[in-house]
Amino acid sequence: MMNNLFKLAEACLYETTIDEKLALTHLSRQLLENNELLITQGHAILPVNEVKFPNRPELLAPRLMPKRKLNAANGMAAFFHAIAHIEFVAIYLAWDIIYRFRGLPEQFYHDWLCIADEEAQHFELIRIHLQKMAIDYGDLPAHSGLWNSAVDTAGDILARLAVVPRCLEARGLDVTPDMITKFKKLGDQDSVQLLTRILTDEIGHVERGSFWFKTFCQQQHIASEAKFKELIELHFSTGKPKGPFNHQLRKQAGFSQDELMWLENS
Repeated sequence: MMNNLFKLAEACLYETTIDEKLALTHLSRQLLENNELLITQGHAILPVNEVKFPNRPELLAPRLMPKRKLNAANGMAAFFHAIAHIEFVAIYLAWDIIYRFRGLPEQFYHDWLCIADEEAQHFELIRIHLQKMAIDYGDLPAHSGLWNSAVDTAGDILARLAVVPRCLEARGLDVTPDMITKFKKLGDQDSVQLLTRILTDEIGHVERGSFWFKTFCQQQHIASEAKFKELIELHFSTGKPKGPFNHQLRKQAGFSQDELMWLENS
């Protein structure tokens, strides 16, 4: 049985089908909990631009994605297909931060393996939700922008942590509460429960990103707040992501008041 973390990560990133990827991710979490997972770091690292994705869905630039409202024909299915794609790519993002960055504390790898497993659970739950609407993941196009951030930050752990969990994932903390409110108004309790579960887990994912970003900055004698601002301005052509920002949830996830004020003052 394959039980080396980095070989499992490589298989999930470069070789497996969707169902195999999900099964390997859950197996890896079980191996960790059973103290059977090996973290031996001698394996070579394959290029990030060779990571393999399924043939479907068709990936489009964000500006080419069709716009659909929840109450329009097929709008609900399109919304949850987009969420499914975000969660699917999030599995890749969690495995890639494990695979690409070596020599870090074992707890770092434990944390991101648990995150990969939770993202896989999210994807499976949304896929079931989609199938109740008579579609499956891959039946609609999806945007191609999420993975680009992994490619752009493949050589810098601080950039990866700043951009992916502390920016891309943190955006979910800002927008998901409003979506939950909309589904409550629609009387769609299944969607409310699903999004609430995802939001609860994502707070923890962003918090782990904040924790390790600050930890690695401290180890390198870098001011974490200044470094976060620098990296975000480098990554985004507009200088910083757009709000509004959920201060309460972002504080729970490790954002400082100074960082939040900087984000707000565009």
